[in-house]
Amino acid sequence: MKRRDLLIGTAGLAATSQIKAANKEVYKWKMVTTWPPNFPGLGTGAMGMAKNIEKASGGRIKIKVFAGGELVPAFESFDFVSSGGAEMGHGAAYYWRGKSEATQVFTTLPFGLNAMELNGWLYYGGGMELYRELYEPFNLRPYPAGNSGCQMGGWFKKPINSIEDLQGLKMRIPGFGGEVLRRNGGTPVAMPGSEIFTALQTGTIDAAEWIGPYNDLTFGFHKVAKHYYYPGWHEGGPALECIVNKEAYEELPEDLQTIIDIAASATNDTMLAEFVARNAFSLKQIEMMEDIKIAPFPKDVMDAFKQKAEEIIAEIITKDPVFAKIYKSFSEYKNTVEKWTKISEYALLQNRYE
Repeated sequence: MKRRDLLIGTAGLAATSQIKAANKEVYKWKMVTTWPPNFPGLGTGAMGMAKNIEKASGGRIKIKVFAGGELVPAFESFDFVSSGGAEMGHGAAYYWRGKSEATQVFTTLPFGLNAMELNGWLYYGGGMELYRELYEPFNLRPYPAGNSGCQMGGWFKKPINSIEDLQGLKMRIPGFGGEVLRRNGGTPVAMPGSEIFTALQTGTIDAAEWIGPYNDLTFGFHKVAKHYYYPGWHEGGPALECIVNKEAYEELPEDLQTIIDIAASATNDTMLAEFVARNAFSLKQIEMMEDIKIAPFPKDVMDAFKQKAEEIIAEIITKDPVFAKIYKSFSEYKNTVEKWTKISEYALLQNRYE
């Protein structure tokens, strides 16, 4: 009996030691991003997320963050994380429309949801389940991990007085927005944010949308383009995303998985708060520049944008069943939530400004 008790006790101690050893295991990860080095809001948000994960895990997950181009080109980060070259990535889902048109829904659609509405769909309207299902074949686990809030319409070298002024216009604008521009006579150009200033300065492009006053001021677009238009019809509340290699995630113990889940959610909240505040402060600076003209897009331009956006979505639905499935959930939620938005946030703002 004593010998049996001793063996059982020894086995228990061994198991406890194994658990403790496993709990002390350090996971060294890499995160590749699509953002320029230390870029305010986006890049720093990704870096902050990595630091929070390390702190919350007691140093059991250490993440080295790479800006776009440092380890792989910005737009190759999706494939790099998918293949296991890095365990994590941070960017925007609509950059991957070449993989699936449906990825764009998880960033933004023209004249779509604002940031709060999008979070509602993702967390409580079935969006996350569809998001994970879409990325499953790519060996990725996606998270919403930041939001810039409603963006600006872009910087233009020449004024936009009517739809005719878009003819032949070369503009840096990705995703659905780029296709809307093309169908209205312009030429969309895809490029990372770090290349926009030089392209504007040299005349490679005539206009560019990036994000909003906070980041636009940092890049100095006001030095080479003097017409700043609003609103960001193409990105009313675009989500940023964190992607995690699914195999790497599943190798983690449950407590570390939970830390990653919570860190992504926290980044989603704090980044939006930062953009709301920083955009306001930066807009104040831009308004003081006498040579900068801030103006709304003409109504005929906005009407044309909206018409073409609806046409494009209708076409994709007929060709892409995956997009159709996801868009059905998105649009049904939009039809529901906008009724609440109209008598809550929208009504409040109308009365606040009257």
